[in-house]
Amino acid sequence: MRMYDLIMKKRNGGVLEGDEIDYMISEYTAGNIPDYQMSAMMMAVYFNGMTEKETADLTMAMAHSGDMLDLSAIEGVKVDKHSTGGVGDKTSIALAPMVAACGVKIAKMSGRGLGHTGGTIDKLESFSGFSTGITSEHFINQVNEIGISIMGQTLDLAPADKKLYALRDVTATVDNMSLIASSIMSKKLASGADAIVLDVKTGSGAFMKNEEDAFTLAKEMVKLGKHAGRNMAAIVSDMDQPLGFAVGNALEVKEAIETLRGKGPSDFVELCMTLGAQMIIAGGMAKNVEQATAMLRDVIADGTALDKLAAFVEAQGGDATAVYDTSLLPEASIIEEIVSEKEGYVEKIICDEIGICSLILGGGRETKESEIDLAVGLVLHKKVGDYVKMGESLATIHANDLNKLAQAKERFLKAYSFSDKPVERSEFIKGILV
Repeated sequence: MRMYDLIMKKRNGGVLEGDEIDYMISEYTAGNIPDYQMSAMMMAVYFNGMTEKETADLTMAMAHSGDMLDLSAIEGVKVDKHSTGGVGDKTSIALAPMVAACGVKIAKMSGRGLGHTGGTIDKLESFSGFSTGITSEHFINQVNEIGISIMGQTLDLAPADKKLYALRDVTATVDNMSLIASSIMSKKLASGADAIVLDVKTGSGAFMKNEEDAFTLAKEMVKLGKHAGRNMAAIVSDMDQPLGFAVGNALEVKEAIETLRGKGPSDFVELCMTLGAQMIIAGGMAKNVEQATAMLRDVIADGTALDKLAAFVEAQGGDATAVYDTSLLPEASIIEEIVSEKEGYVEKIICDEIGICSLILGGGRETKESEIDLAVGLVLHKKVGDYVKMGESLATIHANDLNKLAQAKERFLKAYSFSDKPVERSEFIKGILV
């Protein structure tokens, strides 16, 4: 078998067989196929697409290109959740304890963020001493004991995807549905969960700007998961404005804690309830959405979900007292209001720009080597549809550097646009696919 022949076959519109895809991925991962040949293949795929079977074969080949996490020692159904990411997306920090408090086993591997805010791991490190650098044995034991653990990606999961994504990023071949879906699902399948619930974002702050594309991606990933024998569900949710009000690591943790106390923002609560219900059904703890939602409301009302977060933080070396006293979380030295220079109804918020404001303040990473300031960020007071008076506060900004604060403030004000007439709020949950 020669890579040259496979490139020509795909270039001419042919369909690659499973053994051809296995050969291509294993040899590329081993370094025996050069980048220039794989670049040619990615461009051929970009223009000619892949069949459903090709996409499934590619996903499985990438999933098996490295370690496959074995979770068989964990009792019961193991459920994972994945988000395609967005601004203010602190969902796992509230959702995982809620679902675990309902008796579903949450065994999750997460990464660090590269972009406007940190990833789940960075946010959790707002708890002093918290570590996701735990062994697989600790991870499995902890899930068996308290029902929840989140560990860093210490294993070599789907190394083919890491190599391929870096290549696609510099050859303008990222934007292909089969390649996007296989990239996400190869890592999820390698992580070992029995059931996977996906949160696919759409809007100005999402990877999928177009709603139709978001649904196409969600359907593709659900099919891939089912093909691999996993129980699957996907929710398509809005990311045309930040999720909740808080953007920034410790600020998002505080908002997640407030949600577990029953005081969360309506959009964030709706997302947690929608995703959580699907996770509980997948975990076999409820028969329908109504029953699962009632369970989630109960564990918030009686404090069980909040206690589960504290137990999880403590089990991984963190200071659990900060769950009950959020003043112990990192706090910025400069806190100022951003007041509106205009009057009217908030018509639009350029979501990406709010994320960039957090990045400017130090809340995200511009490179893998960048250090995150966990204390900085923004808390919005006005979102789409809200009426704003001149001089009224749009947001509170948390900073540790006056120069960065000034830059972020200027950029923030440009992200808001206003209307004289009332603005209709769009539906937050766009659809559920099972």
